[in-house]
Amino acid sequence: MADADLVSIASGGLTARIHPLGAELWSLTDAQGREYMTDADPAFWTGHAPILFPIVGELRGGTYRLGDREFAMARHGFARRSPFALVERRADVARFRLTDSDETRAHYPFAFVLEMGFRLTLDGRLEMEARIANPGNESLPFSFGFHPAFAWPLPDGGEKLAHAVTFEHAEPADIRCLDDQGLVAGHAESPLDGKSLRLSPDLFVGDALIWDRLASRRLAYHGPTGTPRLEIAFPDTPFMGVWQKPGAGYICIEPWHGLADAADFAGDFRDRPGVITLPPGAVHCLRMDVTVVPA
Repeated sequence: MADADLVSIASGGLTARIHPLGAELWSLTDAQGREYMTDADPAFWTGHAPILFPIVGELRGGTYRLGDREFAMARHGFARRSPFALVERRADVARFRLTDSDETRAHYPFAFVLEMGFRLTLDGRLEMEARIANPGNESLPFSFGFHPAFAWPLPDGGEKLAHAVTFEHAEPADIRCLDDQGLVAGHAESPLDGKSLRLSPDLFVGDALIWDRLASRRLAYHGPTGTPRLEIAFPDTPFMGVWQKPGAGYICIEPWHGLADAADFAGDFRDRPGVITLPPGAVHCLRMDVTVVPA
């Protein structure tokens, strides 16, 4: 994937660049050229902000069941590796579309339209919206997740270990853990101190931190007081993952509507946690907003 392929939009002092492959946000910079997204260091992870559809996480055995049929699908689904068509382009807006094809139906036997919209506002906010439509004659089951990797530390944000994620509400519930196959297997005590998650690479030695009983629909990612911060809203997603590969220069803050399979899951695809079932002709939208608040 080349920088030349990126679609740029700008407004309110911000510039966002999106790659049509996966409709993936690659860059978010301010008027000073400071980068708020990952450096995509190949020593750790070359992703930027993949779109997770029609599953979030790993399938048990790499397959799922629909009635008496079985299908294979890679972790996080196929959208992140699929070319999207650019269907709208303005100075501050870009919208991309993915539809079902012979290739997708081999793994996921449904008609769908997935559109990813990106809009920059005059007050320094990036609005990202997924719009999933069901043009078929049967119900459409799916999950969806955002997976942006933000710079850690933030530009001019101070020391890396001085960064934190502050949730809208206290989150005392246990979090979920993943096993070495990427499947949900067990619980752990909440790592938060009230509303605050103090970031350290040690948190992620065992993979992502996963909240499946999330009270918050907003959070702030920030360094010390007086440094830039990101205010993040996710009104439509009840689950959250926070992840990095220990030592990398990013932190992923991932609102999800779905989870990986449990290690002992043997049910139908429609029974996976967080699956949305969309009737024929219906549309479902999921939003994530990122506001850059300068120092």
